[in-house]
Amino acid sequence: MNNQHAMPDADLERGAFSSFMDLKEAAEHGDIRTLLAAIPDMQGRLKGKRLAALPLLDEIDADANAPVAEACAYILATNINMDPLAGFDLTGWADGFRDIRARADWSTLRLLPYLPHTAVVLCDAVYADTAPVAIAPRQMLRAQLERLAELGYVPQVGLESEFLLYNRDGEPVMPHNMDYALDHPPHLSDFFRHLEDALFDAGIRVLAVKTEGQRGQIEVTFPYGPALEACDSYVLYKQTVKHLAVRHGMLASFMAAPATGVGSGLHAHLSLLREGEPAFATTSPRDLPTEAMRHSIAGLLAAMPHLALLYAPYPNSYKRYGAYSFAPKYMNWGIDNRGCAIRVTGHGQGTHLENRLPGADTNPYLGIAATIASIAYGLRDKPNLPPVSLGDAYTDQTSPSVPWDLSAALASFASSSLANDLFGQDVVRHYTRAAEAELAEHRRMVTDIERELLDRA
Repeated sequence: MNNQHAMPDADLERGAFSSFMDLKEAAEHGDIRTLLAAIPDMQGRLKGKRLAALPLLDEIDADANAPVAEACAYILATNINMDPLAGFDLTGWADGFRDIRARADWSTLRLLPYLPHTAVVLCDAVYADTAPVAIAPRQMLRAQLERLAELGYVPQVGLESEFLLYNRDGEPVMPHNMDYALDHPPHLSDFFRHLEDALFDAGIRVLAVKTEGQRGQIEVTFPYGPALEACDSYVLYKQTVKHLAVRHGMLASFMAAPATGVGSGLHAHLSLLREGEPAFATTSPRDLPTEAMRHSIAGLLAAMPHLALLYAPYPNSYKRYGAYSFAPKYMNWGIDNRGCAIRVTGHGQGTHLENRLPGADTNPYLGIAATIASIAYGLRDKPNLPPVSLGDAYTDQTSPSVPWDLSAALASFASSSLANDLFGQDVVRHYTRAAEAELAEHRRMVTDIERELLDRA
């Protein structure tokens, strides 16, 4: 193994931190010198500060729940380019872009094996009075988990991530379709080994890594676990992928549609536990979905037109959807049918749902929050379950279409009484403003297609 891939702190077992005191002991011994305090932002990226570990830990020793850092609130009120924007209730020029606090969730503490002497902790955004920032993605998911728990259910989530790898020249790292291949070129095998080792050493468990059907496309599958933990692991995984790709002379893209005819998803596999038992379990592959599953599917499909904005937040997101793309065209459901928006899959105790609407650009906290909110709505209000889609899901014109673009999704979200009921007016206003900003920027930009007509105008 190349030295740059080796664990920088040989005396530490990666991913072994279990408490604030573990971290402090490692800092006192000099094993950990830097702590990344990270707030997941609206786009699912990690924003925060590199903190000197020992001085910080000495300062907050008496109160491990104290905020560990401050940050400009605009990190939760901006676009993908990090432009300061007006029009958000959270902050803006009217209050001079005030600060929010980062309160560490020490249960998320992990070592980062690819950065020497460095650990990371995910933080919740709070106000000066320590009240949570309701529009923060992590808080939005936590609120939906609490609502589902009130109905007696606990979700288990497994994410399935797709992304594209490019060489420095902008070409995909694979010259052709290598779906399910095991004869990967050496440079790709080296990247996989580095990624798998880094994730394992950070305590992020992976079920499988495979090459996909598009040139340069990779799929990484994660095991089932608690919903918040699944999303926490995912945002750290995504940062790891991007970091290691650069080290290997590559670029990793999590765009939903990085090229015409190419789409990458973030499929969400989900089941429910009730009193510790799987609520979707069947005894035979021929069995109909359980009552809990039927209500869950009905809720997902009824809410999907209202919440598409949370699954697909950018103009580019909607270029992934289309016929025979392995992304849904209609909001329908089917049994082991990858053309549907909601797929019933697995068998026996492992029977579960797969939400195939989220793209690779979906913020996992928002996508899972929307999924859980919809399921809770189905279990509580019991909307009618549409007929199952049989055969070719792309010809199922009896089901509502996935929105054609962000403006259509925005119109449905902004005016939706259901979205307001599930998430509250503050959240709806905030993410409406975010989508408006993305659309305004997209409409302002001159595209490559237009530039191709330079000599014809």
